[in-house]
Amino acid sequence: MSINQQDDGKKGRFFVELDGKPEAEMHYVWAGHSKIIIDHTEVGEKLTGQNVGKQLLHQAVLFAREKSIKILPLCPFAQSVFDKVEDYRDVLF
Repeated sequence: MSINQQDDGKKGRFFVELDGKPEAEMHYVWAGHSKIIIDHTEVGEKLTGQNVGKQLLHQAVLFAREKSIKILPLCPFAQSVFDKVEDYRDVLF
């Protein structure tokens, strides 16, 4: 399973496709040049129970580190993972 990313400079998403259709997505919007806001995460039935949401957030954290930006998690799922995983807190806004 590969995690893809789309970003148009204003908003973006990390996602997993199955059979050409998105089955899991984590959406974000840019807030200036140094911060993204994760506002929605959704995992479809086919991927439920496989920690795909956590994998999407992991990709977001890697992206934030690579770009030297911060993440503001407004999505309850993303916030709950940040609360549990101390290693991700370096990118929190």
